[in-house]
Amino acid sequence: MKPPTIKRASLILALAALGATTLAGCHPAAEDAHAQPAAAAPATDPAEQSTLQAFYQQKPTWTPCGELQCATLTVPMDYAHPENGQTFTLPLAKKAAADPAQRIGSLAFNPGGPGESGVGQLKDGALSSFSERTRARFDIVGFDPRGVAGSKPAIDCGSTDSPDTTDQVQPASDDTSTSVYPTTDAERSAALADAARQVAACKTHSGAILEHVGTLDAARDMDVLRAALGDDKLSYLGWSYGTYLGTVYGELFPHRVRALVLDGAMDPSLTWSEQTLQQGKAFQKAVDDYAQQCATVVHDACPATTPDGIRKVITDLSARTSKHPLRIKGTTQRLDENLLLTAITMSMYSPESQWQDLSEALRAAHNGDGTKLAELASPGISTQDGNTDAGSDPSTPADEQAPNNSSAAITAVNCLDQPHPRDPQPYWDLLQRANQEAGAIGTTTVLAELTCKEWPAGQQQPHRVHAEGLPPVLVVGTTGDPATLYPWAQSLAAQLPGGMLLTYKGLGHTAYGRSNACVTDAVDAYLTDLKPVPNGTTC
Repeated sequence: MKPPTIKRASLILALAALGATTLAGCHPAAEDAHAQPAAAAPATDPAEQSTLQAFYQQKPTWTPCGELQCATLTVPMDYAHPENGQTFTLPLAKKAAADPAQRIGSLAFNPGGPGESGVGQLKDGALSSFSERTRARFDIVGFDPRGVAGSKPAIDCGSTDSPDTTDQVQPASDDTSTSVYPTTDAERSAALADAARQVAACKTHSGAILEHVGTLDAARDMDVLRAALGDDKLSYLGWSYGTYLGTVYGELFPHRVRALVLDGAMDPSLTWSEQTLQQGKAFQKAVDDYAQQCATVVHDACPATTPDGIRKVITDLSARTSKHPLRIKGTTQRLDENLLLTAITMSMYSPESQWQDLSEALRAAHNGDGTKLAELASPGISTQDGNTDAGSDPSTPADEQAPNNSSAAITAVNCLDQPHPRDPQPYWDLLQRANQEAGAIGTTTVLAELTCKEWPAGQQQPHRVHAEGLPPVLVVGTTGDPATLYPWAQSLAAQLPGGMLLTYKGLGHTAYGRSNACVTDAVDAYLTDLKPVPNGTTC
């Protein structure tokens, strides 16, 4: 069964999955920064600033692209100096409202990441994540944020392998494997060296744009998009990282918001270490949920007949692959413990569509074949049967797809958005705690944060939301969400003026488009009619 079209990867897990095998970099310390204010909104409406008039007055030229319409949007690279001629060109795609007579306007969306392509997702079938009611009343608009996918320029941190596997998690070779819990000086030096190499590669390929790809600038781009679409106010749906993008937009432009749906919420008040530790523990719990509820979801396909048996399969494979990585058919590469943990954690997003494949892959690995797990962790890996991407749509010509730079974008945006310590010791301290509280899954999440140790500094600090004048915002939280934790949704809803919390009782990441009619109806009524959702509503 194919995973859901929208890849709602959260910013920390996606980094964790990547960081276990390929580390990259971020910026200075601010562990006690909870009280820091939000980024100040512009003193005057940007739409009225003379230096931004050319950007705000754009009229995109829409042309057919399959069943959609496509265009581009030009935004300044540096909003402090928009007149300097340096810009990003962002791809746009839209599906026009099915009922033009009842059209409300445009509904922009961000599928998560950071680093996922809204254009690519819309071309790949993401329209099905929106209800018929919403599709009738809105033009559904996807966009590639600055630096992402088809953006020109785009973030490039180089490739460690062939062009076909750029930005994919790379399997180990026959004689190399990175420790998931480095404790010796040699192991820690190796982890730091990996991170430094990736930072250097990113700076070499994209050094001129790295300080300009943060969420603060991306939110300002969304206001240019709003104006270009002809909407006085923005209607927006953000999944996962997209909730942070929406929150920042609400802080900067509260008077420009019509409706915000933030599904799978990030909590902007948390520090990097709080986010990392909490998410590692949540993914460890999700894996335990998989063991406990596998039989209910995938029945006889489970890798063992009891929850304890499934836990033992995973524990045994972790021990085995840490010493003797498994073969991957058709390659000289091997499935090590890093790649095993990546495959498992990335399969916790959508139990209904991913647990079957994970169970079959664990069975195969138990019998010595790591191929299926490698494909789950790194879909671009080539195998001898020619299956190069289990998640792609073969009906879409390759030349119509923008390059996937999601791994580089995750690193760049996450590291710019949130301050990290320069000294390695806080990482080692957190690593020890993560090992105690969440085992190997926790340690890989911490190791990923080493990528942010030497990154250019951004302007954002952890803070509670300040958005005076923001209309009611709908926050959706899933109780068993391992990537963006339910307490984060509770916290964000409480921080927003008039925040409304809609709870989905279930497993997996996010709710709208993959849960039930109760969630769909509540979100649709809010988006189309601005109908309030009673705070605390549970589906």
